[in-house]
Amino acid sequence: MKFTVFCVSGQLTRCIRCPVAYHANDYCIPAGSVTLTDSNIVCPNHFTPRKGCRNHEHVNVSWCFVCSEGGSLLCCESCPAAFHRECLNIDMPEGSWYCNDCRAGKKPHYKEVVWVKVGRYRWWPAEVSNPKDIPENILRMRHDVGEFPVLFFGSNDYLWTYQARVFPYMEGDANSKEKMGKGVDSTYKKALEEAAVRFKELQAEKELRQLQEDRLNDKKPPPYKHIKVNKPIGKVLIISADLSEIPRCNCKATDENPCGMDSECINRMLLYECHPQVCPAGERCQNQCFTKRQFCQVEIFRTLSRGWGLRCVHDIKKGGFVNEYVGEVIDEEECRARIKHAQENNICNFYMLTLDKDRIIDAGPKGNEARFMNHSCQPNCETQKWTVNGDTRVGLFALTDIPAGTELTFNYNLECLGNGKTVCKCGASNCSGFLGVRPKNNPPSDDKGRKLKKKSQMKRKSQQEVIKEREDECFSCGDGGQVVSCKRPGCPKVYHADCLNLTKRPAGRWECPWHQCDLCGQEAASFCEMCPSSYCIEHRDGMLFISKLDGRLSCSEHDPCGPEPLEPETLITEIIIKS
Repeated sequence: MKFTVFCVSGQLTRCIRCPVAYHANDYCIPAGSVTLTDSNIVCPNHFTPRKGCRNHEHVNVSWCFVCSEGGSLLCCESCPAAFHRECLNIDMPEGSWYCNDCRAGKKPHYKEVVWVKVGRYRWWPAEVSNPKDIPENILRMRHDVGEFPVLFFGSNDYLWTYQARVFPYMEGDANSKEKMGKGVDSTYKKALEEAAVRFKELQAEKELRQLQEDRLNDKKPPPYKHIKVNKPIGKVLIISADLSEIPRCNCKATDENPCGMDSECINRMLLYECHPQVCPAGERCQNQCFTKRQFCQVEIFRTLSRGWGLRCVHDIKKGGFVNEYVGEVIDEEECRARIKHAQENNICNFYMLTLDKDRIIDAGPKGNEARFMNHSCQPNCETQKWTVNGDTRVGLFALTDIPAGTELTFNYNLECLGNGKTVCKCGASNCSGFLGVRPKNNPPSDDKGRKLKKKSQMKRKSQQEVIKEREDECFSCGDGGQVVSCKRPGCPKVYHADCLNLTKRPAGRWECPWHQCDLCGQEAASFCEMCPSSYCIEHRDGMLFISKLDGRLSCSEHDPCGPEPLEPETLITEIIIKS
């Protein structure tokens, strides 16, 4: 039997039911695996949902993972991921569809921070726990192959769940509007704060472990040939201008910083490099960084999750010249041929950057240190196209003051070819989720880097929320779409007709089931805040509980962390408050 190996080297443990194998350690074996022996497991692919168990129902998010907007979404059938077809730039698939991560076999792992969906609760941050580290009473709870325990932040409760109800937490998620939801209470805020802190701790542990492993294995960057200037390939030509065609600036050799960053050099303003034989400043000219290769000192290093990267050895001032992006200069025909060859040979790293409409720089086989600069949606460097001796050259310049030891990044901005819909792992607060997708807008900042609030917009937003009469999501399943609204005055609830088993939209003055007792149909006096379940005074005893997660009133169906019955006087207080 041929096994699919998801790890590179070391002792492997294999699933006895399918051809997959992992390293025999807690970092590689996916959460939800059942260990049989040191070399045999049953992997989470063999999870079978129990009928009637609401926590085994597959749920997808109601927003696109790329643009964070709602609407008509293409939903993964293995995890909660959802996308607009337009954001992925694909045709509508026929039959089942799975996201790239699921097709690649990516699974949740122990000691990872994830978002978990429980009943009618909003997505809640939690840490995937190893069954070896949880209390005995939690371990004795019923669970199947593929289920794993999660520890909720904010409440410290446990729950057994599985892949279709969790998705990875990312840096900056604590400020995400999609996950924050509405009416954030103190417990949820505490959970977000704890999740952000724990995420950074786990990231630091993972980075240290990766560095130790790299030192142990003495890993080096993939080989390439180092070159100092662009090398033309095939019919491509490198242009060289006549001295009479090179523009002359008005700077003087007696100026304090002739042709420098703070000067009024017309060539520098127009992104032209001065020529040593033409510039009036002569040898004192400070606008010859490309020709003199006045690069910043940098070093290649191993990043946590984005392969190799580049960082500066000393401080770089804003506007400073970092490096030139050099490589083989090829035409469009050669570019397409190289991309096709890469796809046929499962090569997923591309170093191509457009130079002009007819030429592309490919720093893959040949280049300099600049080829190791990673993408970021919030970069500290940018590319600029300068004219040097009549030809176009690409330079990387600092967007801000960069302290020594900082990773150098720039935004690929769709200029880099061959990336397709590659997942972005930059971790910036405005990360778009994919390479080539416009980053999310960030609020403007003042001179000290503090975010400025748009008072007028904030005021309009709060006014809109006050006059809002209806909710946007179905009170039964939590998703948007075509909904029917309750006509009872003051009730903002909306529902999908299918969730209420209605064959057609109700007409006239229709009231939702939240106002009638589930058992007798009389006027309800106590209400579950998570679903349409409600009860009259006669039938409410023992039917509602205080949730341990956020203290809200809920029926047992939505409180998986253990029921806690209300005392009679507490229940009366809740009813009075609701009235």
